[in-house]
Amino acid sequence: MTFPRYPAYRPSGVEWLGEIPDSWTAVPLRTAARLESGHTPSRTHPEYWEDCTVPWFTLADVWQIREAGRRVILETKEKVSELGLTNSAARRLPAGTVMLSRTASVGFGAIMGVEMATTQDFANWVCGHRLRPLFLLHCLSAMTGEFERLRMGSVHNTIYMPDIRALRIALPPPPEQDGIVAFLDRETAKLDALIAEQQRLIELLKEKRQAVISHAVTKGLDPGVPMKDSGIEWLGRVPKHWQLAKLGRYATVENGTTPSRRDPGHWDGDVAWLASGSVNQRRVREPSGHITMRALSECSLRLLPIGAVVVGMIGQGKTRGLAAVLEIPATINQNLAAIVPGDRLDSEFLLSVFDTAYDDLRELGRGGNQAALNTEILSSYRVPLPPLAEQEEIARHLRIRVDRYDELTRESDRAIALLRERRTALITAAVTGQIDVRGLAATEAA
Repeated sequence: MTFPRYPAYRPSGVEWLGEIPDSWTAVPLRTAARLESGHTPSRTHPEYWEDCTVPWFTLADVWQIREAGRRVILETKEKVSELGLTNSAARRLPAGTVMLSRTASVGFGAIMGVEMATTQDFANWVCGHRLRPLFLLHCLSAMTGEFERLRMGSVHNTIYMPDIRALRIALPPPPEQDGIVAFLDRETAKLDALIAEQQRLIELLKEKRQAVISHAVTKGLDPGVPMKDSGIEWLGRVPKHWQLAKLGRYATVENGTTPSRRDPGHWDGDVAWLASGSVNQRRVREPSGHITMRALSECSLRLLPIGAVVVGMIGQGKTRGLAAVLEIPATINQNLAAIVPGDRLDSEFLLSVFDTAYDDLRELGRGGNQAALNTEILSSYRVPLPPLAEQEEIARHLRIRVDRYDELTRESDRAIALLRERRTALITAAVTGQIDVRGLAATEAA
């Protein structure tokens, strides 16, 4: 849809705004809203953390904005006491205050639905009579490029308060702000519905993909074959002629290591090296880093062949139990296990077995503070073992079927990316006055 433009424009003097409508003004944000920072009362005073009643927004709450998409926040994970507020720079801020994460999860904004305080990781604006909170929230979401330019730090990205104080926005009259907010709420809701539809499609494709894999590696491709009970819960009944074997009998299971970072002669060589995140590739084509031939010999590392299957062994996230197959020769770190199949085990078939056994493998993880698998567990793990020719047939069948599901998923991912780009572009155009939505808002309301 093509939107109309304002009759006349003038330079704003602000790079991210460009030209703005003649009737608008470009102003420092702090002149239209009172800027407040948050704070954390001293943890060395236990009395500051007793009888806590005031909601206190921290980085632990940013998921409400980032994952849940909430723009009005009503609850927080933690609360702070009145005594803690009195003895710190933290303030109780009114409902309607707009807050922006300026540390770590930079750029995520929301509106306080109730009175609350925040940590020092947030910049907060209490809007005056010239600025509507929802309009400001849309402005902040349009300033992604600005925040990217201003963020500092290699470990914990931060936008410092002097840069926050210097932020400028385009300010239309309040009634016009209300019209822009109404227009954006309506139009972004349509885009959000399309995004949600694509996300549901992706989940459905994942379910169908996994069902196809699980059926093939536990039941085979012949629906009329006689079956037997495997005695293994995640496998159920399997074809009668299949074996059930410990993985270590038909493959070599081994671990890796990380060469010392203090020795520059170990790194930036020609040998591919994988960290645990590599299993997210499923088909590993890109290494996490490169080590030298000296590191290969001095650190007792082995260059694994193409076709080896690597499995994540640690962590509470999805990495533990996740498998991938090497499409490049590579070495691995200590948080991965490598399974090098022998001549009776097909690596593509084994990869699909691990896809199906994922939840079961995760439950086998051992450890105190951090759940973990190990090479002994994997060596003793029992897997279905059809004849090699049948494994290869199943692998070919799955490659065709799974590739199709993966391509459909990629198409949906691309559609989501385009919809999100369009959403951001629409918000930016509206809050900078590049489109005139006054007549559109009035028409819709009528």
